[in-house]
Amino acid sequence: MEIVALYSQVADYEAPDPRSHVHWQAGDIYELLLCPACNQVLLRSTYYHDGYDPEVMEYKILYPTDATAPEGLPQSIARAYEAARKVRSIDANAYAVLLGRVLELVCEDRQATGSNFYRKLEDLAAKGEIPEKLVSVGHGLRNFRNVGAHAALGDLTSAEAPILDALTRAILEYVYSAPLLAQKAEQRLDQLRQARSS
Repeated sequence: MEIVALYSQVADYEAPDPRSHVHWQAGDIYELLLCPACNQVLLRSTYYHDGYDPEVMEYKILYPTDATAPEGLPQSIARAYEAARKVRSIDANAYAVLLGRVLELVCEDRQATGSNFYRKLEDLAAKGEIPEKLVSVGHGLRNFRNVGAHAALGDLTSAEAPILDALTRAILEYVYSAPLLAQKAEQRLDQLRQARSS
């Protein structure tokens, strides 16, 4: 990546005893980089000390922040979601296809039946796994996935990435995160009740 801007807080320091003639430079450095693949910017920071080996400097990404996966996902779905997130800034078409795979894994995990993806989403609603309104969310994601997978249908752009992410997260949070949160809340309430009765 090309460094397009740099801000340095590196300052000169010297030992309290001037006779030691010990001095050094140290401080934080911030870099704004431009990604050649997606043409987006990245902000990172590092701590510089002239006594450190520049080969082992550690960088921290400050922007964009990496959204964490929703809580409570089964391992296979969490892995697939993470794989999709890695290509988000590289190719919106690939991102849509991989998020479609995530949703297909949800259908498998929740034992949806049907001859195709469309029918499986309908089956999830019929079983009460997802509400009717989320079926249309699932179909929206399925349609985006089809555009991403088939060149004849056009191209997705980075403008669709937030929509794709929001559609996927809505389903994952309803199916996995909300029940986990309810379970944690119930456990905590039980603990409070037991503490009160002791």
